[in-house]
Amino acid sequence: MASSTLSSATASQLCSRKSGMFAPSNGLAKAGIENVFVRKERVVGGMKIRCQASSIPADDSVPDMEKRKLMNLLLVGALSLPTGFMLVPYATFFAPPGAGGGSGGTVAKDALGNDVIAVEWLKNHGPGDRTLTQGLKGDPTYLVVESDRTLATYGINAVCTHLGCVVPWNAAENKFLCPCHGSQYNNQGRVVRGPAPLSLALAHCDIDDGKVVFVPWTETDFRTGEEPWWT
Repeated sequence: MASSTLSSATASQLCSRKSGMFAPSNGLAKAGIENVFVRKERVVGGMKIRCQASSIPADDSVPDMEKRKLMNLLLVGALSLPTGFMLVPYATFFAPPGAGGGSGGTVAKDALGNDVIAVEWLKNHGPGDRTLTQGLKGDPTYLVVESDRTLATYGINAVCTHLGCVVPWNAAENKFLCPCHGSQYNNQGRVVRGPAPLSLALAHCDIDDGKVVFVPWTETDFRTGEEPWWT
């Protein structure tokens, strides 16, 4: 009569056979997958024996860390180059327009975006004229023509010191009159009526190689005798 029990050694021998349903998958072994367990049951001598087999690759399947780092660096470099080329023109688009003069200023631009040539400007603008041009940081700035038909040595920033409206020149009243809230400035841009708290900003107006150039005004405001608030 067959024994109803099997020794642990006998069960181990039965489970360790490399053939049939207990053999590890060749596909798994070739793929190098770790810790893959196969559980099967077999009836021996009227008893069910549960066997567990594992497939463990003989070689190390962990990728080389140095190679992975090198590939990551190559990937980052490949992405950075085209990104940098795209950002350069994007950044220059927001740079203040205008070329610098010999004194580090900005060449004035007319309404069409052309450089203002002093001689040509004076041919078309008479004494007392105040016409907007593009000045420092792209701000609208008045060029002033003196009574002797020469350009004034200063330009007047047209941005109202109250809430930032562009203040037009009113030749009939000889003043800058803000249409937004009624602020008024004299013909040199000094505030004479609120609610604007400060006078219009100034810029030096020079001529460099025939072109009108605006240069930041950092000295005392000649209209008020005070330090410039805009620096």
